[in-house]
Amino acid sequence: MRGARTARTTTDYEADTGRIAGLPLRRHHVLLVAWTVLWFFLVEPSGGFSWHYLRQGEQLLFSSQPDGGLALYARHPELQIGPVSLAAARLTAPFSPHTGQLVAEAVMSALGLVMLVLVGRTAALYYLGTGTNHRRLQQRLLIAGLAFIPMWVEVSVRFAHLDDVLALFFTTLAAHALARGKPTQVALFLALAVDSKPWAIAFAPLILALPRTAWLRTALWFAGLVAIAWLPFYLGNLDTLAAAKFTIPNQPASSLRWFGVTDPSTPWWDRPTQFALGIGLGSIAVWRGRWPAVVLLGADARVLLDPSVYTYYTASILLGTLLWDAVGQKRLVPWWSWIALAALYGGTLFIPSDAGRGFVRLAFVVISAAYVLLWPTQQTRRPRPSSDDPGSGRGRPRRRRERVLVGTGN
Repeated sequence: MRGARTARTTTDYEADTGRIAGLPLRRHHVLLVAWTVLWFFLVEPSGGFSWHYLRQGEQLLFSSQPDGGLALYARHPELQIGPVSLAAARLTAPFSPHTGQLVAEAVMSALGLVMLVLVGRTAALYYLGTGTNHRRLQQRLLIAGLAFIPMWVEVSVRFAHLDDVLALFFTTLAAHALARGKPTQVALFLALAVDSKPWAIAFAPLILALPRTAWLRTALWFAGLVAIAWLPFYLGNLDTLAAAKFTIPNQPASSLRWFGVTDPSTPWWDRPTQFALGIGLGSIAVWRGRWPAVVLLGADARVLLDPSVYTYYTASILLGTLLWDAVGQKRLVPWWSWIALAALYGGTLFIPSDAGRGFVRLAFVVISAAYVLLWPTQQTRRPRPSSDDPGSGRGRPRRRRERVLVGTGN
């Protein structure tokens, strides 16, 4: 009798969590892995477009050449890649160039799957105590993940941009730490994101979603960890300051063209404005109680004001829509993930004119930003204060059943 009851309980648990019988896997995970593998093999033959920059950068960083070491960014301002990314690229040095690239592409693709799991667990933690339907959450994550993976493979395989991959991966870890109420981890992961790619500074408003008593300590940790990675280059070679002025062509399909910016390259005001807009919009989102929109708004600012229109930029948008669709709202169908994929990636493929593609990019940024900031939605919850926050109290005990679902069900 007891054995039958135990078997029935196990069956109910597997049904609730989507776990495949006898395996530590869930059905939506298996589908997403298969989808990732399919896209990997479709794209890999033409992949690694920018991998040579990572190889060049890591070789210079760890060399004693006059244009390497701490003089790297001063002598090679075109390498807009953070030191953490170059250190990670160094791990492929023992392999041949082709094998190292293939290993890097495979690992970066796998990180996309890890991020999907983290976003699912972030959503479960965020809605802890609200009676969240975990099967519905898994379905929402699966549908959004089917849109996310093609763009993730674009950045991780076709372009092999390890710096963008790590910036987005660490940002996802920061969002997960935020939902867990871990201020120090939030600071650490956000700093690693910026140390991987400087534009990730736009995601710093996630700090403001922590309890107010943790703001100062978290901000100091964040600033200190960023300084540890970048200051040696500025102190070791003052010409590194010039690297911040590096420009790229202002492409005809850029949204900047719709603002009347016809400069042939990056205007002097563009990067500071890009960072300020992303941080400002993210701060407003937190003030509005919508921190899951911070990543989308930071990515929107990048797409809106960047002179270039590389398709791998869309991966940051898709991470933003993934967080919004999974955490910021409870609709079963994650519309914004698919709208972003159709507008930004589909527009690149099917809209013939540069002006038309630029307009679609502009329209998506304006409409998505307005929606996540202004559209009425369910009242979101602040992250639970953690026990390491001196100003927080302990919440009510959680039910054991719900804790099991959160820990293993997403």
